[in-house]
Amino acid sequence: MVAKGDMVYASASDAAVLEKGECGGAVTALLKYALESGTVDAVLAVKKGYDVYDATPVLIKDPAELIETAGSLHCGTLLLPKLIKKYLDGAKNEKIAITLKGCDAKAMYELAKRNQINLDNVVMIGLNCGGSVSPVEARKMIADKFDMDPDSIVKEEIDKGQFIVVDKNGEHKGISIDELEEEGYGRRANCQRCKTKVPRQCDLACGNWGVIGDKAGKATFVEVCSDKGAALLEGAVKAGAIETAAPIPKGIEIRGKVENAMFKLADKYRAAQFGALGESEDRLKFIMDETSRCIKCYQCIENCPICYCVECSTRKPHLVTPGQVPPPFMFHLIRFSHISDSCVNCGQCQELCAMDIPNALFMHSLQVEMEKMFGFVPGVNMDLPVLALVEEPAERKRLSDTGDDQIYNIF
Repeated sequence: MVAKGDMVYASASDAAVLEKGECGGAVTALLKYALESGTVDAVLAVKKGYDVYDATPVLIKDPAELIETAGSLHCGTLLLPKLIKKYLDGAKNEKIAITLKGCDAKAMYELAKRNQINLDNVVMIGLNCGGSVSPVEARKMIADKFDMDPDSIVKEEIDKGQFIVVDKNGEHKGISIDELEEEGYGRRANCQRCKTKVPRQCDLACGNWGVIGDKAGKATFVEVCSDKGAALLEGAVKAGAIETAAPIPKGIEIRGKVENAMFKLADKYRAAQFGALGESEDRLKFIMDETSRCIKCYQCIENCPICYCVECSTRKPHLVTPGQVPPPFMFHLIRFSHISDSCVNCGQCQELCAMDIPNALFMHSLQVEMEKMFGFVPGVNMDLPVLALVEEPAERKRLSDTGDDQIYNIF
């Protein structure tokens, strides 16, 4: 019997999945079994698009097509949960399996709290994540630091603290992540600050950390994080879809050390990046200066997993004048007030900003301060965010009931 809390080394039984999959192809094999067994109706995952810098979301219902999603893409900076909300009706009527890195997993919970996703119909396969690299920055990094043609790269990976690339001629080259980041390259800034490296919010947490001995590079370390995950893993084993073995105790210890080292590194980056914002009035001035180049393209709002309102307050004419560019600072204050307690540090608001405003840095710094004050950590469970516990004033409720609440309808 497989139970919550178990840890195993797992690998695919299917030769094709074993060959193409990362670290034994266990994730692909589990997803394939979930479809074949009828556990889920569809799988939402990521496959390589035009090149290694192009991560493309794909909804799969044919198990044979899952081989397309095997392997890893560290230059894919997508956030999948909002796609379930926007295009799959929040999994209300369809069972879906999905692969999730840490920020994805946190976004799933925050959307579920807001009744935008039905977690009962979702099987979450978590992927250990040391960070992702912006596609644009990756191409620049490969040209500048690796002295290689970005268009010649056919594979990239992060292993043993190095970013490694392989070109079409088979040439391998790896450079230390620390070295790259000291020179301004490497992982996205929000990934540097992230402390959700093993996404235990998911049903299963999978990765290569802790796989040692003769299984190194040939198996996935799987931690069972829920009864749902236990049932999926046990079913896949019984069906012969995957093979498992007990992890080597030293491997478990190494996995813990890797995770703790990344926590310390994240603290270091938080101190540096948040510290650069300054304090009090200096911080406010910095944020006002940076946001003053906003062109109100709404990408930060459209792609944020916390923004879900049908009618966004930033579009209301009595608050923000239509067509006014740049918008008044109130535009950003409204967004800060709505999101700051629940920011999952996914980086989408910064990644997709047309004007390169460090929105994620502002939002995450606010979230961390509110976490210190109120103890609420977004995206780890179904606890409600801080602002959800604020009671509606009796006068506003009375006016709302009578339909005469425009004066109060500010946020």
